[in-house]
Amino acid sequence: MTARYPVGISRIAVRRRPGAVHLGLLRAGGLVLPVAIGRAGTGFDKHEGDGRTPAGSWRILKVLYRPDHGPRPVTRLPVAPIRPGDGWCDEVGDRRYNRAVRLPLGGPRPVSHERMWREDEVYDLVLILDHNARPRVSGRGSAVFIHLARQGFSPTAGCVALRRADLRRLLARLAPGARLVVEHG
Repeated sequence: MTARYPVGISRIAVRRRPGAVHLGLLRAGGLVLPVAIGRAGTGFDKHEGDGRTPAGSWRILKVLYRPDHGPRPVTRLPVAPIRPGDGWCDEVGDRRYNRAVRLPLGGPRPVSHERMWREDEVYDLVLILDHNARPRVSGRGSAVFIHLARQGFSPTAGCVALRRADLRRLLARLAPGARLVVEHG
């Protein structure tokens, strides 16, 4: 049986809720969904570790999913499974900065990174964005994703986070090449 897709959504927009620094609303076609954003809100001048969700327009490149925590998502975007040992380098100054990596990272000293295979389920579904990808500037922010929200929509370190059911619903509607627009203010 072939999955049926509605007309694809090519733009999703996130805006901070008034009076709530780390809460926002995502609008995509007719969908309006609650989201968590960075603990410091949004901003155009993103820096590693500042807790802000970068304002701007970011292309959604692909979807990663944890195959042992649910089925492959229904989407027209490229999809790949997360494997144990998958990571994302967030070490400012490292040549692999803001890139997918295999763990453990070699070298004479420890290198800071995100583990993609996590126990807290936040990365069971991850949309990879082209934030700080080309050109990649060390220190301008890494591992900025759309992923699953924690209980109670606690703030992220700079990502956009949705409930599992909402993210799956959104994925089924996104067109290839879709963009996330994060508004500031």
